Amino acid sequence: MQLHELLQDIYDGPIDTEFSGFEISDICSDSRRVTQDSLFVALKGTQSHGTKFIDNAVTAGAKIIVSPDEYTSSSLKNVYHLCVSNPEEFLLRAALKFYEDPSKKLRTIGMTGTNGKTTIAYLIEAILQKAHFGCGVIGTVNYRVGLKKYPSFNTTPSFIENQKLLSRMVDEGAEYCVMEVSSHALDQRRVDQIEFVSAIFTNLTIDHLDYHKTQENYFQAKSLLFTGLSDDAYAIINVDDTYGRKLKSKTQAQVVTYGIDSKADVMAKDIHLNIDGTRFKLLYQGEEALIRTSLVGKYNVYNILAAAAACLVEGIDLSTIKAAIETVKGVPGRLERFDVQQNFSIFLDYAHTQDALENVLTSIRNISDARILLVFGCGGDRDKSKRPALGQVASR
Repeated sequence: MQLHELLQDIYDGPIDTEFSGFEISDICSDSRRVTQDSLFVALKGTQSHGTKFIDNAVTAGAKIIVSPDEYTSSSLKNVYHLCVSNPEEFLLRAALKFYEDPSKKLRTIGMTGTNGKTTIAYLIEAILQKAHFGCGVIGTVNYRVGLKKYPSFNTTPSFIENQKLLSRMVDEGAEYCVMEVSSHALDQRRVDQIEFVSAIFTNLTIDHLDYHKTQENYFQAKSLLFTGLSDDAYAIINVDDTYGRKLKSKTQAQVVTYGIDSKADVMAKDIHLNIDGTRFKLLYQGEEALIRTSLVGKYNVYNILAAAAACLVEGIDLSTIKAAIETVKGVPGRLERFDVQQNFSIFLDYAHTQDALENVLTSIRNISDARILLVFGCGGDRDKSKRPALGQVASR
């Protein structure tokens, strides 16, 4: 897209005739991901301002620079600079125009909550593929577009990366996008302008208080996904969770509930757990299906109910959902079992919150009276308040 085409109705100032017809290859707000002939927007970050990285962006190949203030540097030779009062708003409008508002061409299903997002994403992906729909995934393990996989730097990438990934999904012929949505992403408006047809709420436990400061702030950030839904979208909510019940009144979307202990639209009964997997009956609108899954633990029953609910409202039949769920043998890093040809099992799990670690250990204890050896840690400098709680769970 040429610069003058991109700036039409976005930028009111004059455009240098030398650059008016310049062909922009990409739009970036992270200097580390700048490509040749791209447009770089300098945004205010949580740690520093993007203006500090303009020289880096130019060195990497950016030819158009957008910032809130006048910027002078020897690196700006043969580079065009635009000064705008609100770079965030400029980026939002420019990206939607450049990538042709891709979420309008996909059915996007989002999921948020402290735990379960990744497993639910894998389950929904399997169900959609079983139903012969093209599907892309944006999540913690990686970003998947068709047969291509891209490394995941955040659970939910930046606004511009989201638009780029959604555009790639459209180009690959995908009909659906399944997206894990973090509280940080919601608070930082990374998913703005994405039209979600469904949003799933899993649960809310203590996490990310280094960023949100209070549990209520954390909940309010999560709830943004649901307050932004249209009235023809679906809010799929775990009503066994206290915060899930609070969330029901915060959305104008059609509410579909799931649960085990509370009456819900999608429920599980006759649950049997063992070290090799789980068996239960899934109930929905008078229908039931016997689910046999390799996924271990009661919390994975919740994950299956959430995935099933999201696909049921999309019109996928229960028999297809059952068949797809039973093909999912495991999810990377989610109570992932390794066969070591010994008389013991080894599991790898991503659990990094008090609730998640307790769920994992309780699940294993409920299906085996064997000795449990736990190796865990609290890496990095984030949310040190979780460390005593994790230690207490490990000790119990």
